[in-house]
Amino acid sequence: MAVFKIVHITKYQYTWPIKESINEIRLYPYNFPNQDVLQFQLLITNNPEVAVSTDNFGNRVGNFSTIETHSEMVIESRMVVRVNHSLKIPEIDYDTLEDLEKEKQKSILLLRYSYPEVLTAQNKIDEILNEIGIDNKSIITLAQECSAYIYNRFKYSKGITTINTTLDEILATREGVCQDFAHVLLQFMRTIGIPARYVSGYICPNKAGLRGEGATHAWVEIYSPTQGWLGIDPTNNIWTMDNHVKLSVGLNFSDCTPVKGTFKGVAIQSLSVFVSIGYEDGRHFEEFNDVLLEEIPEEVKKQLEYIEQARQQHIQQQ
Repeated sequence: MAVFKIVHITKYQYTWPIKESINEIRLYPYNFPNQDVLQFQLLITNNPEVAVSTDNFGNRVGNFSTIETHSEMVIESRMVVRVNHSLKIPEIDYDTLEDLEKEKQKSILLLRYSYPEVLTAQNKIDEILNEIGIDNKSIITLAQECSAYIYNRFKYSKGITTINTTLDEILATREGVCQDFAHVLLQFMRTIGIPARYVSGYICPNKAGLRGEGATHAWVEIYSPTQGWLGIDPTNNIWTMDNHVKLSVGLNFSDCTPVKGTFKGVAIQSLSVFVSIGYEDGRHFEEFNDVLLEEIPEEVKKQLEYIEQARQQHIQQQ
């Protein structure tokens, strides 16, 4: 059992004032028996009203809008969470793919979690699975061996990929971070026929030295007919333990994006994320990241250049 104080700050800044910002957030800790939310506070620029609902995956989702013109928006979530996972790996059971087929016929959601993404490089996935060998192995064993393959054969490299990097690109370079490795493991599991879901959260290992500490993290949960959903972290090649704090689950990153939205206006936006993890022994771990966003369309670039030229002319005439 462990208790963590987590502060997560998302800051958007705009080169020109924008308006009518509409946003969707998944920053609420996931509710399940092994995770208790002791405190939670949400602070947003201009203090908009937030409508909270539950999506199809069981995540709490907040929706809000800011109509007023603004050049910056800050979303800050503060939480105290007690995690009570078992510190042991999941019980070794002998559930097989045949056992799973019976379960999937009872649940549409399990079927949805079993469909692999359509890839150009699916042959690479198939080749790796043939190398690993999937015949006559339990679900637990398959998950462990696929996780170990990613951990040993893919390079953990920050700044190589973005939120828009495709699975085909990750398979080509075999480099990335937790989000990328989670997507690869999802494809392995679903190709085999094992229901698997993407998990967004934090990893708080204190002095364990795990990769991804102090930042938003991602891993995978597989479904076992005997034990239910079990978390496995291919970035560190471990089953989830008391240092994994879960925020949301879904088919992929898009279903679990902590913050996403849209706005009216012609401006370049920049995004930075700060995460602070407070441990019971008083230690703190902090990480700050400037997030790479998608490329700005040429049409928008031209509009921004025109606006900037007009602004400079106005300044010179004063």
